[in-house]
Amino acid sequence: MTDSQKSDETATDLTETAAPASDEAASEAATTPAAEAPVEDAPESSAPAAEAPLENAPENSAPAPAPRPAPSPAAFASRPKPAAAPVAAPVAAVPSTSLAEASKWGRVEGDGHVFLNIDGGEHPVGQYPDVSDDEALAYFARKYDDVVAQIVLLEQRVSSKAQSTDMQKTVTHLREQLAERNMVGDLRSAEARLDELSTQIAELEKAEKAEHDAVRASELAAREAIVAEAEQISGQDPAQTQWKTSSSRMNELFESWKAAQKSGVRLGRSNEDALWKRFRAARTVFDRHRRAYFSQLDSNNSAAKSAKEKLITEAEALSTSTDWGFAAGEYRRLMDQWKASPRASRKDDDALWARFRAAQDVFFTNRQAANDEIDQEYAANLTVKEALLTEANAIFPVKDLAAAKKALQSVRDRWEEAGKVPRADMGRIEAGLRKVEDAVRHAEEEQWQRSNPERKARTNSALSQLESAIAGLQDDLAKAEKTGDQRRIKAAQEALEARQAWLDQIQRSASELS
Repeated sequence: MTDSQKSDETATDLTETAAPASDEAASEAATTPAAEAPVEDAPESSAPAAEAPLENAPENSAPAPAPRPAPSPAAFASRPKPAAAPVAAPVAAVPSTSLAEASKWGRVEGDGHVFLNIDGGEHPVGQYPDVSDDEALAYFARKYDDVVAQIVLLEQRVSSKAQSTDMQKTVTHLREQLAERNMVGDLRSAEARLDELSTQIAELEKAEKAEHDAVRASELAAREAIVAEAEQISGQDPAQTQWKTSSSRMNELFESWKAAQKSGVRLGRSNEDALWKRFRAARTVFDRHRRAYFSQLDSNNSAAKSAKEKLITEAEALSTSTDWGFAAGEYRRLMDQWKASPRASRKDDDALWARFRAAQDVFFTNRQAANDEIDQEYAANLTVKEALLTEANAIFPVKDLAAAKKALQSVRDRWEEAGKVPRADMGRIEAGLRKVEDAVRHAEEEQWQRSNPERKARTNSALSQLESAIAGLQDDLAKAEKTGDQRRIKAAQEALEARQAWLDQIQRSASELS
């Protein structure tokens, strides 16, 4: 293996310290010494580190074995960049500090002693003996590049709005690394970038907290809505509650509660405990009301069945009765009691009603059969009464009242002798005879009105008064016409026309009476 290859291998061993992929990795890297890394400020009693430069090591320390060749400047410039943790935004390349840039911030003196230029003064950084000045300076500049690489990674995480967890810890850790002054570079610039990052991280934490608070408030409102609806359902009047719908909705609310718990949003133990107690209490009350309601419903159903069983027993006892009038009245009473009785369950009530109706049907079927038999016996009577009704209708129109009354009385006498007719025809036959009777009675009333002496006297008196008034109005009209007074003429004419109309009406009534 050539010297150049050995030098490159050593440079790789000494420089391949990638930036931690996460804040935890950065913390671990800060506490775990890397293999073959230079010992910084090693105490006199420490074991000699093989093949590693000593940083600020005492001169009287134990002699170390021959060191491995340090990386050349070319190997330093071409070393691979630290791998950055994956972030949302593309990782920007971190430029390595060139020797010319490094020389602005540090210098090498003696046997690899390196000093940092900072705040107008010098600070000893460490020693990398037995290598060239460029290699010693490049080694400590590379340590500065490692810190800058972590700063760049953190800046990218902040700009991509990554989770701010442990970001401030990373900033603190990087500040501590810079404060050790064991590297060469623009430390103040790096510290300023960390100050800016600290401010940005604080803003990011504030935004995350606001977002978390908004999510928490939204989840709290959703839980409150679940509890409020559960309490509203449990607070319903049990007698008015739709139990199937309400039970289904209460189950849906419980599933919503479980889904909300699995969402990962925490409301705080006090809030969650208080809401859960309210929700559990609402479900308990609802379940107690439901059990009590259905228990009472079963009791009511049993009482209703018992009451209707008694009515059915009575109805079945009456079903064979032939006392048609009495039994029909009893069935009406039983029907009124049935309607007033509480309902049983739909299934039971339908079965009970079928039994009650069957008993009624037996009775009314028997009664209808008996009535049909009677109607057959009354069919001949119907023929007689239809003939009498035809004879009675011949009285219309009533011209001779005495003859009409005599004919109607004859029909009535034979009507009663004819006897009963079938029930279906009874209303029609009786209505026909009443029509003839009403016509004769009306003719009799008209004749009496015409022969009423008192009415005639009142009519004659009214005629005399109107005739006298008309004569007076005619005289007034004549006088008004002579004077030419149009107002009086008009008034006299209107009054005269009205009286004349009354006179005509009374004269017509008098002629009808006579």
